Amino acid sequence: MNPPLGQLGLAHFWQQSDFVIHSVAIVLLVMSILSWVLIVSRLVGQLRVNRAMEQALTQFWGAADLPAALAAVERTDTSGIFAGLARAGVQAAEAHGRHAAQGIGAGVSISEFVTRALRNHIMHAQAQIESGLTFLASVGSTAPFIGLFGTVWGIYHALVGLSGATTVVLDKVAGPVGEALIMTAAGLFVAIPAVLAYNALTRANRLVLAQLDGFAHDLHAYLVTGARMVPR
Repeated sequence: MNPPLGQLGLAHFWQQSDFVIHSVAIVLLVMSILSWVLIVSRLVGQLRVNRAMEQALTQFWGAADLPAALAAVERTDTSGIFAGLARAGVQAAEAHGRHAAQGIGAGVSISEFVTRALRNHIMHAQAQIESGLTFLASVGSTAPFIGLFGTVWGIYHALVGLSGATTVVLDKVAGPVGEALIMTAAGLFVAIPAVLAYNALTRANRLVLAQLDGFAHDLHAYLVTGARMVPR
């Protein structure tokens, strides 16, 4: 016998649900926890990158010489993205003289040698700053359907429970169906923050990668030609 409508709630829904609904609810709970942990960690990392980005580049180009520039960017860039790019470019320029005449790299110009090192670092940096976005996108796209599956199964379970009744009263149907719809709301509750965070982080990452690409071009020009670039 169903309790009065005013007494229906999550506790009653959980008690009346079967193993399938319990499994769906646990899956959504785990997805929500993992999403929020990832969202908070990525947002904190993004704020750290944004805060250090301008200061690191300004101090790099404002240094008196290349060793001082490397020390300045490594000191100010707590994310290590721009400092790693500068270090990779400088190491490639210094190693060109030792490896240019060896193996299949013989005859490669310093421009190509440095370009390859900078490109490899940008690829690794992109993978680093985009880590976790695939999971957020997957949660945002699948959580509503997982919740909808729980709703459909809950309604089916409620209708099966009413199949033997000779008369169907509204309160006997509204309670179980309303409780089953909680799964749809749970799916949206998990998906919406993941989608919003994915869009925000994707836009922020595009800006960081654009700045990183510009720094790589300036650094390449400096290491190949020795021309001092205008600070960005």
